[in-house]
Amino acid sequence: VQLQAFGGGLVQAGGSLRLSCAVSKRTGSNNGMGWFRQAPGKEREFVAGVSWNGASTTYSDSVKGRFTISRDRAKNTVYLQMGSLKFEDTAVYYCAVSRTSYSPTASVQYNYWGQGTQVTVSS
Repeated sequence: VQLQAFGGGLVQAGGSLRLSCAVSKRTGSNNGMGWFRQAPGKEREFVAGVSWNGASTTYSDSVKGRFTISRDRAKNTVYLQMGSLKFEDTAVYYCAVSRTSYSPTASVQYNYWGQGTQVTVSS
């Protein structure tokens, strides 16, 4: 299983970006998926997750109301629409496939990871 995340870049504070994560096989279609991020000098943290069928979503408090996660099972792709970006959203963003049908917040519950895409928000 390979995951490829893309869509990162440099954006001004208050702007928007959409990240995409394509999964190479159908393996992830019955699994929850999540987005995590890691800023320099900090631990990787959960950002958002979506259940296997897209019906259930979870967000960290820091992005709730600003970010939206969604998935297209036909395309085996998960999206993270990020809005009202802040300087503190700067990080490398990773997508991951959950071991279960849902999207827990703990990174140990994910067994496949993408390579990460850099998001930089200028203040």
